[in-house]
Amino acid sequence: MFFIIGVLIVFGSILGGYAPHGEIAVLFQPFEYLIILGSAIGAFVIANPKPILTATLSHLGRVMKGSPHSKESYLELLTLLYSTFKLIKSKGMLAVESHIENPEESSLFSNYPKFLASHHAVDFMCDYLRIMTMGSEDPHILEDLMDKEIEIHHNEAHTVAGAVAAVADALPAFGIVAAVLGVIVTMGSIAEPPEILGGLIGAALVGTFFGILICYGVFGPMAKNLENYADSDGKYYECIKAGILAHLQGSAPVVSVEFARKALFSHDRPSFLEVEEAVNNALPM
Repeated sequence: MFFIIGVLIVFGSILGGYAPHGEIAVLFQPFEYLIILGSAIGAFVIANPKPILTATLSHLGRVMKGSPHSKESYLELLTLLYSTFKLIKSKGMLAVESHIENPEESSLFSNYPKFLASHHAVDFMCDYLRIMTMGSEDPHILEDLMDKEIEIHHNEAHTVAGAVAAVADALPAFGIVAAVLGVIVTMGSIAEPPEILGGLIGAALVGTFFGILICYGVFGPMAKNLENYADSDGKYYECIKAGILAHLQGSAPVVSVEFARKALFSHDRPSFLEVEEAVNNALPM
């Protein structure tokens, strides 16, 4: 939503400032736009392997969503962590085995729909609980393993943002290509009157204008948006990691959840009292 508002502000400001002094119709040069955008897409396909191309298409929807997680979703996650650790403390590690094998039908996880909607996070948490049920409960070993997995997830998401940023960087150059082609067309009409030549030159320069505009007004901000999304999404995994490690070190469920809460950005972090109220109202297992 904010992305669309930002784009409207960019185009509205530029066109609003131009309209009193020039003809808006001159800026409508569909063939120049075809050259610029088509070349940029072609270069993007050449530069990136299939997994990145596929990931980019799936990630573009994130631009419209804004931050992937809110205070409410983190509060839900912290409550789930509390319920999980409390179950393990009271009934033993094997008590979670049935829940992690089929989390969609688990009486534990089904109470937390936002968590279940994040399939990568479900796999992340269930995988480490599964490792713990197999007897590997060394916090240092699991911390190293979780760090590697989080880093891989982070790098994959940032690869997509980097690919979009590369397209943004190329757009001004493709704008110049379109402008040069426009000049070539103009030179073929050099014998025409000045008013016609002026129109042809103006149309050619629209290519440079459009390439720079969508670079800095659309694709560059889009790449930064995807980068911020990836950073925010990574905090969800950091929260799970902090809670599990605190549990492995013998902390009580409420203390483990507090470690997890402290791993969050301050603007998304629920207060201690909010978490306390949520875990007190959590459905018993």
